[in-house]
Amino acid sequence: MIAVTGPLGAGKTTVTNHLLRRVGARLGVVMNDFGAINVDAALVTGQVDEMAAISGGCLCCLPDSGGLDDALAKLAHPRLRLDAVLVEASGVADPVALARLIRFSGVDRVRPSGVVEVVDAVNLDAADAGADASNRYRASTLVVITKTDLLEPATRDSVVERIRDRVRRANPDAEIVVAPHGSVDPQLVFDAAREEEPADELPLARLVRDDHAGAHHEHAHSASVVASGPVSPSALIDLLEHPPAGAYRLKGRVGVLTPGGVRGYAVNLVGGLIHVARMAAPPRPAGELVAIGLRLDEAVAGARLHDVLATPATRPDPAGLRRLQRYRRLSD
Repeated sequence: MIAVTGPLGAGKTTVTNHLLRRVGARLGVVMNDFGAINVDAALVTGQVDEMAAISGGCLCCLPDSGGLDDALAKLAHPRLRLDAVLVEASGVADPVALARLIRFSGVDRVRPSGVVEVVDAVNLDAADAGADASNRYRASTLVVITKTDLLEPATRDSVVERIRDRVRRANPDAEIVVAPHGSVDPQLVFDAAREEEPADELPLARLVRDDHAGAHHEHAHSASVVASGPVSPSALIDLLEHPPAGAYRLKGRVGVLTPGGVRGYAVNLVGGLIHVARMAAPPRPAGELVAIGLRLDEAVAGARLHDVLATPATRPDPAGLRRLQRYRRLSD
């Protein structure tokens, strides 16, 4: 589940629409507007299999997060076979509170996959006028700078650098991408189970993509390595806590050697968010890890992944297992 946040008018719906155009993806969307009529929901077009609209208040103010949990429970149903759920929050929603609601949601089959903060390059000073403006950046894993195409060419670079500086002062670990038309590479944000469009499915999404064929985004880089056997839990956690330079996401399936045999784990890293889950059985074959990022050095990242996966563990590592289990409990 990915939250898309940002002040009113920053371009959240434009970013959401671009993500919805990912070929082959099945996505759910939760739209939230501050008012009796959900205007933003009517503006979202494209590959929306299921939509749940929450009107009448910002997500972070809903009593006991009930409205959000109800929407997520509907979209997380296995029959929908969704790859991801996007939560586009009201412009008045507090990203910190929303991130907390998502983190502690009681809905099964849902895990947090980052907070995407949308920044309006044209109206930055007005949006950051509040005393707590920097809190928006502190909760973010990915910051998307929009509307740079509307800036004067002579000042564009300096404005972008000023935004980068503001974000870094509040959150040095946030990934920052410039997206003039809300054009973010979806690979940075979520995974899709297929690379092609199902036959005769969602023709509207295909038309929307054709209409926006001229919109380009900065492509993410990736490195992947296949495991040769069970991995060391200490090496795995070290990798998750200190990923390769430029890696915004890291994901994979691994077998870990324990005193009771090899156990399977699915691991995901988004920004600084680590999620570890037990698998019903060890991965077949032995598993894999993938690193993704805009400024990822594929050779360097591949070498880091290879160091973790290439040499099978030959004996249990109690200290590493305790670290791994701690992250699994926190993920639950």
